[in-house]
Amino acid sequence: MQWKDSGLILSVRKHGENSVIIHAFTREQGRSAGLVRGGVGRRLRGILQPGNEVDLAWRSRLSEQLGAFTVELRKSRASALFDAPDALAGASSALALLDIVLPEREAHGALFDATLLLFDALADQPEIWPLLLARWELGLLSEIGYGLDLTHCAATGVTQDLIYVSPKSGRAVSAAAGQPYHDKLLLLPAFLRTRSFDPEAAEEATTADMLGGLELTGYFIGKFMGEHHPKMHLSARERMLGALRRRYASQSGVNLSENDAP
Repeated sequence: MQWKDSGLILSVRKHGENSVIIHAFTREQGRSAGLVRGGVGRRLRGILQPGNEVDLAWRSRLSEQLGAFTVELRKSRASALFDAPDALAGASSALALLDIVLPEREAHGALFDATLLLFDALADQPEIWPLLLARWELGLLSEIGYGLDLTHCAATGVTQDLIYVSPKSGRAVSAAAGQPYHDKLLLLPAFLRTRSFDPEAAEEATTADMLGGLELTGYFIGKFMGEHHPKMHLSARERMLGALRRRYASQSGVNLSENDAP
């Protein structure tokens, strides 16, 4: 059995003295694992970095076996983020989520393409990548069967003034319908009320909107994790949120005490 594909390296784990096992998210094969012989050596060490885009060739005697990878660098995406710690934290969060929640060997082509666009934004658009990350997480939730319906009010069917989300159903709620229950509903930032990314909404988004979008998606990611991966902890995502909060606090001149810092 063998196949070739392009993908992003999700994680790397040492195996024996000279080899590593990598998990990669590939366009056609989905999340896949394989052994890379000599992976700890100098030539491959720089290639086998989480976030790097690579060409992969996988080979195994039987399809259900781990198999072995040969790896060639396509694009060094990880190095582009070394000087941007918060963006690097965003990349680490996305990679960890993919590694945990995606089933093995199941193709998600649209999500793969969206992930490449996200990594482009992490490197080139420091002011708006948190907005794109929140939208990417909405897409990820949809791919794993936890998609939110933010197009119309769950109670009345209207499509205007959608400012809440039901924590139970994941459906939008209008201002009027949600007012009696506002303390029990989640807030829906304006930039997430459209089906696709809106540059004008992005320009108007505040830091509170950016954090609010990630808190909204994080709530439903947490529900999925609690049901399907109760022993896993999203530490990379928590570090990313902490980095963003510190960045926004610094920009606004607010000092975080040790008790306030995430």
